[in-house]
Amino acid sequence: MRKVILLAVLAASLASTACNTVSGAGKDVKSAGEAVTSTAEDAKK
Repeated sequence: MRKVILLAVLAASLASTACNTVSGAGKDVKSAGEAVTSTAEDAKK
């Protein structure tokens, strides 16, 4: 029973970390996209 609880806690912590990593990557991609959009708009002018 202890092993099951330990594995559940470990899985939950890994899932939480993965969500934070994906969220951070999403923010980075959004930031890069905004920079590209800004540069493209400047090039149009």
